[in-house]
Amino acid sequence: MTISAHDISQDISPEAQQAGDGALAKSAKDHLWMHFTRMSTYDHSDVPVIVRGDGPYIWDDKGKRYLDGLAGLFVVQAGHGRTELAEAAAKQASELAFFPLWSYAHPKAVELAERLAHLAPGDLNRIFFTTGGGEAVESAWKVAKQYFKLTGRPMKHKVISRNVAYHGTPHGALSITGIPAAKAMFEPLVPGAHKVPNTNFYRAPEHGDDLEAFGLWAADRIAEAIEFEGPETVAAVFVEPVQNSGGCFPPPPGYFQRVREICDRYDVLLVSDEVICAFGRLGHYFGSSRFGYQPDIITCAKGMTSGYSPIGAMIATDRIMEPFLQGNNSFSHGYTFGGHPVSAAVALANLDIFEREGLNEHVQATGPDFRRTLEKLNDLPIVGDVRGDGFFYGIEMVKDKATRETFDDDESERLLRGFLSKALFDAGLYCRADDRGDPVIQLSPPLICDQSHFDEIEQILRSVLTEAWSRL
Repeated sequence: MTISAHDISQDISPEAQQAGDGALAKSAKDHLWMHFTRMSTYDHSDVPVIVRGDGPYIWDDKGKRYLDGLAGLFVVQAGHGRTELAEAAAKQASELAFFPLWSYAHPKAVELAERLAHLAPGDLNRIFFTTGGGEAVESAWKVAKQYFKLTGRPMKHKVISRNVAYHGTPHGALSITGIPAAKAMFEPLVPGAHKVPNTNFYRAPEHGDDLEAFGLWAADRIAEAIEFEGPETVAAVFVEPVQNSGGCFPPPPGYFQRVREICDRYDVLLVSDEVICAFGRLGHYFGSSRFGYQPDIITCAKGMTSGYSPIGAMIATDRIMEPFLQGNNSFSHGYTFGGHPVSAAVALANLDIFEREGLNEHVQATGPDFRRTLEKLNDLPIVGDVRGDGFFYGIEMVKDKATRETFDDDESERLLRGFLSKALFDAGLYCRADDRGDPVIQLSPPLICDQSHFDEIEQILRSVLTEAWSRL
């Protein structure tokens, strides 16, 4: 599979060379408020400025090349520098740059909605566009509440989600998120969001010697939470196909089938949050298809356009849409830029690339190779667990391999922020060192990557992790 239309070994562009005088980094320090960033980090260092991308690589303003081991932020599925996506955006902007979906339609939103309906499993035929994943999650909770009010069950408003799971930053989505540190500064949040255990088998509190039994135990905690809160008050369960935060927790065999049974038993909507896992990350258009379960709602974003323009969506079944088609009812919710014409056009062109280049099939064929390559790192004393699926993996680091002892907060701070994040980047790998949960390194490369890139990732990780252990 070719990486890009361009030669990835070419020199940095003149524009980037001109930016290399540090002016951009200084301006960023003076004016740019970066997301999820300790701004004090740059008191005595430059802000990294990425100026160009091509295939699976990115370049900074000094001309240095890095392998994009996170696909930007689980986003750039088709790789950087795809001129056909830029051309699709320019063509649409010249025809109809903007029009809202408030009581009117435009062609690209209609075409994209139809295409997504055909790709989504079952009767998930109704597409509500947003501009991102957090908005899609927010929309899903709101539609679940209103759906039950319109169908005569107004008390059903609570949601169940999993510990350490990340579902977004809007107040509703943040309430569903299961990361205490991410929520503490913004409380009180939206009431009614309750948490259950996730599927981290490496640290299973029960059935640590039986993966399937552990999965059924974890699923049954959802039923327990619904019973405890009262089934007449619970509207939805939110789960990711592979949970991102905490370091890529895949579902045990039978887990989602049991969750589906539980949701049916208690008349609760099953929401599959696929903001990361949709559009090829697990080798399928939707992660729920990868694991064989039928959601009532899917939330998605990121990879829909490979990041070339922002868009998200909440995809609902015909059953959920039905009461909104009656009389004066409407979903009292919307976004100015939801289903933006340019973003919709880019999404359609991106899905054309998926079909033409067989990106899903490529992930299915080479995902096991990616796993095997990363599992070579198991010989390092600092590596406790390698887990994930498709092109989506987490590597958990430990102090003691035999006992699985983790690092305390101070050690984790020094390991991740004091060394690993910068060392990996300096070594030429952009990825994520994270401690929302136990310390992990997360990897999510563009879907065009092949064995040469897997090897490059493994070699950089081996070198940096070996140095990290020696420092400990």
